[in-house]
Amino acid sequence: MLSKILALIKNKHFLSLSGNIIMSGLGMLTLAIMYRALTLKEMGIWGLFQGTILFVDTFRSGFLTTAFIKFYSGTSKERATEIIGSTWFIALGITLTLILLNLPMLFFLGFVADVGYVMFFKYFGLTYILSLPWFVATCVLQGDQRFDRLLYVRLVNQGSYIIFVLTLIIMGKASLVTVVYAFLLSHTVTSLYTIFKGWTRFGAFKFRAKATISEIFHFGKMSVGTTLSSNMFRYSDTTIINAMLGPSALAIYNLGQSLMQLVEIPLRSFAATGMPSLAAAYNQNSRSEVIYIMKKYIGLLTVILTPAAVVAVILADVPIYLMGGGKYVGTEAANVFRLLMTFALLFPADRFFALTLDVIHKPNINFYKVLVMLAGNIIFDIVGVLVFHNIYGIALATIVPTFIGVTIGYNALKRYHYFSFPSVFTLGISEAKMYIAQMRDKMRKKNPA
Repeated sequence: MLSKILALIKNKHFLSLSGNIIMSGLGMLTLAIMYRALTLKEMGIWGLFQGTILFVDTFRSGFLTTAFIKFYSGTSKERATEIIGSTWFIALGITLTLILLNLPMLFFLGFVADVGYVMFFKYFGLTYILSLPWFVATCVLQGDQRFDRLLYVRLVNQGSYIIFVLTLIIMGKASLVTVVYAFLLSHTVTSLYTIFKGWTRFGAFKFRAKATISEIFHFGKMSVGTTLSSNMFRYSDTTIINAMLGPSALAIYNLGQSLMQLVEIPLRSFAATGMPSLAAAYNQNSRSEVIYIMKKYIGLLTVILTPAAVVAVILADVPIYLMGGGKYVGTEAANVFRLLMTFALLFPADRFFALTLDVIHKPNINFYKVLVMLAGNIIFDIVGVLVFHNIYGIALATIVPTFIGVTIGYNALKRYHYFSFPSVFTLGISEAKMYIAQMRDKMRKKNPA
């Protein structure tokens, strides 16, 4: 029994899933601490600052992460070293380029009215430099499939930040500025940790090759577009709310939206296990099997999320109180969460339609689909605010890009191999019934009457 438990713990799929669960939990704990450390307005400013940092960081992470894993996995030792060195070269180039573009803004901060953007322009350069070593280390660890070490890196980053912020709260020194210092310090600690462990592999820099740099660059410039467009959804919500409703409204909306991580955990986990099955069916030229597997995953996920959505609608005030504290009770945060959880029932279809299009070599459809979704999101966000004059307009508008994505994905896949949309959910219900029956049979065998 002990050997089985140890084998399970060491299994890369288990480590990947547990890593996602642990980091999502820590992320929510961090937010809960932050919501108590800062005022409503300060939390909105922080949300804009961090959202802008994460969005701009997509230029580096979106450009290199997928490209690195694609070229690195399964290669010879010499080739792998060359790829690491070339990745370091591009990562340094992107980092320095964006910092140089940001430098002129430091001389015009007095003309920037929004505090969130002032903070971004002021601290972006430091954040980007201090996070570079551990960013490259995560690429290397993913390529090596060392999900245990990857979890350690993320724990050091998130854990150190939580400790620093808690220390500030205990000392009575928590403010926007000191929280930013804690943010920068956590990146410093994480990068020093990966350097000390030798996981950054910076020594490979001297083995970079022009041809390899060109390969990674040309692949990366294609993948970064889709990643940027996808991340624009949340960032467009952030900027529109901040500009039209103010930072306090942004803090309330972000609280309701942050709880959607509970939906992302099963989505990411099912996607990680579903993609190899979809790819195997596609490689065997079985179109019907590809669609069957896709429908099964969508249907099962929707069945799982349905009771969760019902519970969320009934008890939304409880997690809002636990996350944000008493000052967020009675705000729009709970209703935002209710709306987003209701719309989340379409998320499995959107996610797996996109995943299947990638598997059947139709990434171009996904790219153009995301652009249309982004345009719809921005237009209806603005219309929603103008009509409702509050964050309900933004929350209601989130259904538009999801509906667009599902519609485009369904029509494209229907041409690949015909299936009816309702059949997705009937299959999911039948699969759920089958799994429940199997579990009952196992319980009866373990506990015979």
